[in-house]
Amino acid sequence: MGELYELLALRVRVFVVEQGCAYQELDGQDARAEHVWTRGPDGEMAAYLRVLDAGGGTTRLGRIVTAPEHRGTGAGAALMRAVLAGIDGPVVLGAQVQAQGFYQRLGFAVDGPGYDEDGIPHVPMRRR
Repeated sequence: MGELYELLALRVRVFVVEQGCAYQELDGQDARAEHVWTRGPDGEMAAYLRVLDAGGGTTRLGRIVTAPEHRGTGAGAALMRAVLAGIDGPVVLGAQVQAQGFYQRLGFAVDGPGYDEDGIPHVPMRRR
């Protein structure tokens, strides 16, 4: 139960409080997702993401987040690389526009027109 609380607290801290997204954080996808995270040297949750089957052999990554105090340390990129290393087939995600370069450095490319999600500009991205 402690880890569940930690990951939800991190998501709410960043997506709801920091980014001002006053929409429902729990979207019904968590029960069917694989949850993956890493901890920093302080023992706190540093980065988190969830992995979902998008159908047709495609994997969807979502709720990708790095704790503010761990940004710039490589924690988020290391978590992404570890998860991607274990996935065969295409991977998709919806990237916040300001994070597009981060995902491009990990091999993702824009895969369609931009869109608004809860008031935040996003772009669909795919890695083959």
